[in-house]
Amino acid sequence: MVASVAALSDIHGVLPVLDAVLAEPDVRDADLVVVTGDHAAGPMPVEVLDRLVSLGQRCILVRGNADRELVAVARGGTSEHPESRWAGQQLRLDQVALLDGLPHPVVQVVDGFGPVVFCHGTPRDDEEVVLVDTRLERWADVFADLDDAVRTVVCGHTHMPFVRLVDRRLVVNSGSIGMPYGRAGGSWALLRDGQVSLRHTLVDVDAVVAEVVEQSAYDEREAWADEYVRSLNSDADALRAFGPRDGR
Repeated sequence: MVASVAALSDIHGVLPVLDAVLAEPDVRDADLVVVTGDHAAGPMPVEVLDRLVSLGQRCILVRGNADRELVAVARGGTSEHPESRWAGQQLRLDQVALLDGLPHPVVQVVDGFGPVVFCHGTPRDDEEVVLVDTRLERWADVFADLDDAVRTVVCGHTHMPFVRLVDRRLVVNSGSIGMPYGRAGGSWALLRDGQVSLRHTLVDVDAVVAEVVEQSAYDEREAWADEYVRSLNSDADALRAFGPRDGR
């Protein structure tokens, strides 16, 4: 059992924001850092994976759908996302093996919470979409196979932070480090003493964009960083876009 967990998600290859979040005192002091998927599909994939691996055993990586795409690209496949097509071709063999071996979901016993399921989309599917206002009937279907002892689920995938109760089960989305919708900067969550707090790390957005442009070799890095690091897509835009995938 661990006393505290810093939950991060959807870094998408943006090292400067990841480093800013890792420098937060409550992240540095957490017993575990759990990153719930989509680690490297973006402009600095090699650097981000190296940084996460450097955290050692106190960091648990969960598989996301974009992580599967990178493995497929690295092994001769393709992706509909140009940044994934590029990023997958940059990875070293050890990094491909790392992503290919990631688990989904991961269960960790946390003091004050009991068994917590950490996943990307949902516990049963790393690409499934659930939102802050998803219908209770759909939540019941999504969680149908969960053990009753699991009262907390931490997810990512949709890049928008929220905390809500779903028929007595607590659901936490920590938001996104590298591709936030609605608010620039790094979103994450802290689980400690039976309490959940959504956290946000402010960054110098201009400086982050400049660093990505300088350090990355991705052809479209400037346009990519302008759109995603600056959070040009609002949470309202994202909710409308994801709505059909939520069964609406």
